[in-house]
Amino acid sequence: MTQNSAAFTSTSPDETARLAIRLGATLQAGDTMLLEGDIGAGKSHFARALIQSRLPVPEDVPSPTFTIVQAYDLPDTMIWHADLYRLGDPDQVIELGLLDAFQTAICLVEWPDRLDDLRPKEALTIKLDDPDKTDRRVITLSWSDPRWTGRVAGVLT
Repeated sequence: MTQNSAAFTSTSPDETARLAIRLGATLQAGDTMLLEGDIGAGKSHFARALIQSRLPVPEDVPSPTFTIVQAYDLPDTMIWHADLYRLGDPDQVIELGLLDAFQTAICLVEWPDRLDDLRPKEALTIKLDDPDKTDRRVITLSWSDPRWTGRVAGVLT
């Protein structure tokens, strides 16, 4: 499959949240987003904005750093938000049920490098870079599954 990519420069946390909300509106069961970036790059902020935009009733969306996975019920599917930073072995992903969730839910995965060879090939990778340690973020979206092409184009215009 051909690797595609597109970049967006956000100048504020609010602008990053708006991008997450636009992307969130396009998602359906079986969509997985892999959130990459250093600590403090905005992965949890992006995920929180996206999740809150899809919830039928507003609720607190904590970072799953210690719980590893947080699940949210939507009217038509679920959102799984996983933070794999503390995982020591990719086999723990199987124990969490995350592989099944990749097929049946909307999944946002922070620290996807912990997936090793379990990384879903049809996922959208979202890399957040903080090049000058300010509120500016360079957000690069990359994918090989053609289902993302139109969605990414629509979100970035």
